[in-house]
Amino acid sequence: MLGGTMRIKYKSPEEIRLMREASLVVAEILEVVAENVAPGASTWDLDRIAAAEIERHKVQSAFLGYYGYPAVLCTSVNEVIVHGIPRRDVVLAEGDIISIDFGVFKHGFCGDSARTLPVGAIADDKQKLVDTTRESLDHAIDLCVSGNRLGDIGAAVQKHAELNGYSVVRTFVGHGIGRAMHEDPPVPNYGRAHTGKRLKSGLVIAIEPMLNAGAHEVEVLDDNWTAVTQDRRLSAHFEHTIAILDEGPWVLSRPDSRPGYPAHQPAPHPRQ
Repeated sequence: MLGGTMRIKYKSPEEIRLMREASLVVAEILEVVAENVAPGASTWDLDRIAAAEIERHKVQSAFLGYYGYPAVLCTSVNEVIVHGIPRRDVVLAEGDIISIDFGVFKHGFCGDSARTLPVGAIADDKQKLVDTTRESLDHAIDLCVSGNRLGDIGAAVQKHAELNGYSVVRTFVGHGIGRAMHEDPPVPNYGRAHTGKRLKSGLVIAIEPMLNAGAHEVEVLDDNWTAVTQDRRLSAHFEHTIAILDEGPWVLSRPDSRPGYPAHQPAPHPRQ
């Protein structure tokens, strides 16, 4: 996946503006879903809320039907890393954590974002994993500057994760994004700084660190979607869509972001 010839599609200012619109819809709908994360809610309930919001905004789900995926959200609880399928019998309990991944198309362009949320009050070790994963994404965003390299992004995530005692999932990586949800280049969450493709203005990528409390190995369940930690320890996941501009990174899926706005900002914790 990481080899071969890359065909990177750099975006014009107008295309980035349209991607910003799509990404803001993603952020708004994710916020509505987040407000309904509570003990007793099923992951199917959350998916139906997101589906109703998609219809209200008159946008298209990026997930539903993608290689046969059956829902508009990925809802990944506790040891589920990514691609958890919403189900009526997966009911959230106090103390769980849930990663919600979501994307839409608007004006022919995709926005994609994910966040891990607490279900009620959670233990300190769970909160640390969630916080560290979000922080690792911020560190990576800070390096989305023309002239840096893709390896700088992965190295930033890996360093922050490992300094805090966590492992980085290697089976799944971030990606370029635009008229398709997944475009070149792949954006690993691990690697060596100062290596890889050089970043330049007009590149739009989705960075999505997945950090595990235990080992990095992954197991995909029999539904061929749900990816869990092999050791069944906890995992957390955050994602933003970022445009690289001459003035610095623009986090398209963060409503209060502006071009060049620093990633390390006071966030409306715990929802952003």
